[in-house]
Amino acid sequence: MSLFGTTGSSFGSGFTTAATTSHNPMNDFEVQSPPDDTVSCLRFSPAAIPNNFLVGGSWDNNVRCWEILAQGNTVQTTLRAQQMHQGPVLSVAWSDDGTKVFTASCDKTAKMWDLNSNQFLQIAQHEAPVKTVHWIKAPNYSCVMTGSWDKTLKFWDLRSANPMMTIQLPERVYCADVVYPMAIVGTAGRGIIIYQLQNQPQEFKKIEPPLKYQHRCVSIFNDMKKNEPAGFALGSIEGRVAIQYVQAANPKDNFTFKCHRSNGASSSVHDIYAVNDISFHPIHGTLATAGSDGRFSYWDKDARTKLKTSEQLEQSISACSFNARGDLYAYAVGYDWSKGHEYYSPQKKNFIFLHSCFEEMKPRNKK
Repeated sequence: MSLFGTTGSSFGSGFTTAATTSHNPMNDFEVQSPPDDTVSCLRFSPAAIPNNFLVGGSWDNNVRCWEILAQGNTVQTTLRAQQMHQGPVLSVAWSDDGTKVFTASCDKTAKMWDLNSNQFLQIAQHEAPVKTVHWIKAPNYSCVMTGSWDKTLKFWDLRSANPMMTIQLPERVYCADVVYPMAIVGTAGRGIIIYQLQNQPQEFKKIEPPLKYQHRCVSIFNDMKKNEPAGFALGSIEGRVAIQYVQAANPKDNFTFKCHRSNGASSSVHDIYAVNDISFHPIHGTLATAGSDGRFSYWDKDARTKLKTSEQLEQSISACSFNARGDLYAYAVGYDWSKGHEYYSPQKKNFIFLHSCFEEMKPRNKK
């Protein structure tokens, strides 16, 4: 299988060696040809394809795909292709075989990008912007799940223009995640609904919100021994993450922790920032959080300890993703409008960096 058909010359390629500058305090590898506006979502390609491809959606209405080649101490990043929506792209997802990318946009559609043919086709329609898109691969069906600000969750068989199922929600979809056979949706009004996906999608249970402020991101984690989903991490705008098990053996297994906070002007004041994204390491089961404070942190939820915090970047970290092998952590730096228009500076560029992470993400108790 050859992604993008041919392997001819490509635009936007370049070798980068890590170097410390004010915009790159972590000495990380810089992805070439980044978007012209803030990155809303990042996703590495699945384990089914041997090479690393990184897809990113942005507020400049585009979705881009880079090929990432690690060679010794350098990383080559090549912008392979891009496609355009009629509004900002808010979410991206890969098919399990790595041949297709699904995109969700403020133009009220979701689209399918066939990376072999470079075709970009509409597959879903909502009455309001589409906030989330996920691929579901079940033994007896496969479909795309879209969540929208029109307060619906829709499931699309790619062979039909109409959804195979529509679920009415109490509020707008703000965040969602899928790890078969589980899906989770976070809505406005701090709603959390878990769905089971066997046979066909259906509601499993609603969960009392463990956080007091608006949900920003959610990520499902696996039971690493059984290799099946066990719970989720939920991030809020108030610098806090909740670790929640679907069926906790002990209620004390569920807990919350503070993050992405800093001391303010006086000792009694804390500056509190939103948790913009959460990603679990595919091998170690540890997690990364990315914040409006311009830092990312690595955590071991089982040992309940922080493994690392990055240096502070010049702008917020808006999105993050681990590659399938777990040796690269991608994070996007750009303004997330968390401080309003007064703090927007058109001179400040947007960046995507790649951080080598396999050793740093190892759990604390496995020395």
